[in-house]
Amino acid sequence: MTSASFTESMERARRGVGVGGSGKAPRSRRRGIAPGRARTLTLLVLPSIILVLLLNAYPVIYAGVQSLRNGDLIIAGDFIGLKNYTSVLTDSAFWASARFTLIFTLVGVFGSWAVGLGIAMLLRGKVPLGGFFKVLLLLPWVVPTVVSATAWNWLVATPQSPLPALAKALGFGNVLFLADPLLAQIVVCIFKVWISFPFMMMMMSAALASVDNNVYEAARVDGATGWQMFRHMTLPLTARSTYISWILMTIFCVNDFPTVFLLTHGGPVNATQTLVVKAYQTVFLEFRTGPGVAIAFLMTLVLVVVSVLLFKGVQKAAIE
Repeated sequence: MTSASFTESMERARRGVGVGGSGKAPRSRRRGIAPGRARTLTLLVLPSIILVLLLNAYPVIYAGVQSLRNGDLIIAGDFIGLKNYTSVLTDSAFWASARFTLIFTLVGVFGSWAVGLGIAMLLRGKVPLGGFFKVLLLLPWVVPTVVSATAWNWLVATPQSPLPALAKALGFGNVLFLADPLLAQIVVCIFKVWISFPFMMMMMSAALASVDNNVYEAARVDGATGWQMFRHMTLPLTARSTYISWILMTIFCVNDFPTVFLLTHGGPVNATQTLVVKAYQTVFLEFRTGPGVAIAFLMTLVLVVVSVLLFKGVQKAAIE
């Protein structure tokens, strides 16, 4: 099968059309909203918009003012302009935290997505007690983070913990998972994937459930392999849900305070310190409100940019 004919076959299969089908996708009709109805809907939603703005505008404005002053939690301090942002952006500790935040986010998003998608595809078939396994696999997401962090601390925190004891028995010596900077980063990232993959599993399960099995049957008739169906059908057909899950998980990872703080407190030697943990320590431990809030605003700016880029992917997937 040539590349052109295979691509055409995949397009027919994605529309649920077999070998002998015409391959013409039904055209949807778009209906606009009448002006009077649009006005009514706007008036109905306007009170909620005003309430949300009032509840969120004041904290954001007040935090913005704090980021431009040199005060603490009690005293507002003097206006110093953008000096807090300048000091933050020239601080090597900030960039070290930003680097680990990037690693933590990438592993958390794509690691949990890969595991969640794989399990969702396995459970999509006829698996005995599939519903029971789905509920069981939700436990890492449902159980409070403090409980999960306590359990993982018991597993790896001390030399007497099960995993260090097992590593010593296998001849690796005294492996202190949370005392070594690199091992601590690995443990934190794996822990994030562990507590996040159930969310991705549910998102991908819902996306796969919306795909008609006739689409895959048409692809098999055209001679597509399992990898070809996954690459040219499963990924494109679930792209919209995938981008949405990436947006949400990116926000969850960047703003994830309890996962890191409960497991390592940002240590050892700040190796697992994310930006949200650094902002907390700057404000509530060092009592430097301005730089801490400045870090939070920089995080928000990056999240907005990333969300906009991923949302473009959602719109593109919806059009296709």
